[in-house]
Amino acid sequence: MPNTLTSDAVWWTLCMIDVWSSTGVRLPRLMIPQPNIPLPMNEATFLAMTRTEGFTRSISTDRTSSLLAQMVLLNKILSEINDFNTEAAKTTLTEEYKRTTITTLSANLSTWLKNLPAYMHDTPSNLEYYASQGQGHLFVTLYLGYYHYGQMLFYRFLHEDVRGYTPRTHFYAEQCKEHAVRLCEMIYRSEEVPGCAVLYNMVGHVLVIASTVQIHTLLFGDEGSVVKARARLERNFIILTKLRALWTTLDVCMERLQAFHRACRRSVDTSFCMDGWMVRFLVEFANPVRDKDSEGVEVPWALKDIGIGN
Repeated sequence: MPNTLTSDAVWWTLCMIDVWSSTGVRLPRLMIPQPNIPLPMNEATFLAMTRTEGFTRSISTDRTSSLLAQMVLLNKILSEINDFNTEAAKTTLTEEYKRTTITTLSANLSTWLKNLPAYMHDTPSNLEYYASQGQGHLFVTLYLGYYHYGQMLFYRFLHEDVRGYTPRTHFYAEQCKEHAVRLCEMIYRSEEVPGCAVLYNMVGHVLVIASTVQIHTLLFGDEGSVVKARARLERNFIILTKLRALWTTLDVCMERLQAFHRACRRSVDTSFCMDGWMVRFLVEFANPVRDKDSEGVEVPWALKDIGIGN
């Protein structure tokens, strides 16, 4: 039984990594989620298992109390968001199709959040609780995923809201900004609550994306929001610098942020347009990105650029 439960958790972890990594390096996915494989079980129950007595708690078939299981459910939505953004950049989709797809994906995110048990809601007390159980970093990771997926889904509306106001466009643009702000704040809290620090390299990528949303606020926001966005950018840069000292591969993330900044300086009007360059910037975190005005020039890169190989 323990080996089976461990195998289930490993399987789903690999499936989640496959969604991130395949998109990040432009490779096809290899792991096909299998509906017959149970979601990971509650972490506290699993950790209470002893070598001699097995499980000291009853094992529930309801896996919604598992942080890892919730990550798996969220990851499925990320896969759909990535597929939509990529398809929308490569092909001419009808406005009706895009509107319907975005509405569906937005509803999926909302439903996931609504279905969470109260003890998993993003509150200071819940963060403190999970930290006391040695699972604070998992709680933080869960919400970094949720907020990142939201900013990815609604990112296109930053450009559309500036180009032409409609209630729907403005609502989704504000949703993007809200997700980006909440992502930043979750990382800040993770630094302040013992046992919650998240130091893995993907934090650098999601924080870079959230930082570009702060740049949008600097360019187009009102005075009050500009002050807050500038403060977040300064703090984000400090965090990225710390992470860069741990992960040399984050040099790519910093270079991508610099390329985005150059694009904004060249053309504020088009820098947030959800074109092919922007989709690659958002999802291909392992690839260096060329300047936006040199789309016809390919910049070679190798596996060594993402820390693989010599």
